[in-house]
Amino acid sequence: MSTESKRGEGAAEELGGKVKKVAGQIIGNEQMEAEGRAKELKGEAKQESAKAAGRAEGKVNEVVGAVKNRVGAVIGNEQMQAEGKVKELKGEAKQKANE
Repeated sequence: MSTESKRGEGAAEELGGKVKKVAGQIIGNEQMEAEGRAKELKGEAKQESAKAAGRAEGKVNEVVGAVKNRVGAVIGNEQMQAEGKVKELKGEAKQKANE
């Protein structure tokens, strides 16, 4: 499962929890309210976990790309250098997308 789908799953769970929490507040059911809050927090945690995984994946890609870029420069392989730069930039973008 991708980090994006995990983030979406977490957002959906958080929203469901908010709905249940508010419903519990409206009808005066403390247990329902507490269960909703717990589900809301679980959804938030899933989203944060997915973001952390995305940042880590992005950092790995950035470093691997930077190494490939520099090796390509040292051995005079322009294609390897360009591929490395692309991977490096994609890694940086993935990190920013998961802040």
